[in-house]
Amino acid sequence: MTKTLGTTRQEALVALLKKSREAASLTQAELASKLGEYQSFVARLESGQRRVDVIEFLELARILRFDPLKVLKELSELQPDSRGK
Repeated sequence: MTKTLGTTRQEALVALLKKSREAASLTQAELASKLGEYQSFVARLESGQRRVDVIEFLELARILRFDPLKVLKELSELQPDSRGK
């Protein structure tokens, strides 16, 4: 399996998470609190330093009110091995 950090798909997911958080008028600290995590957890997600697992993704979708199936479909249509950097 190839590395996923820094790929176009991962960067697209990071951008969606940040945009969704901002659209929900939440700070990183507020989102972290809703997730039961520290602010640094959200910061690492949004900076692309940390992957999002499936369960975390579903919880983020619930809190930030985006359709996880739609997002997965959009991400799956991106080239899997392309690097955004």
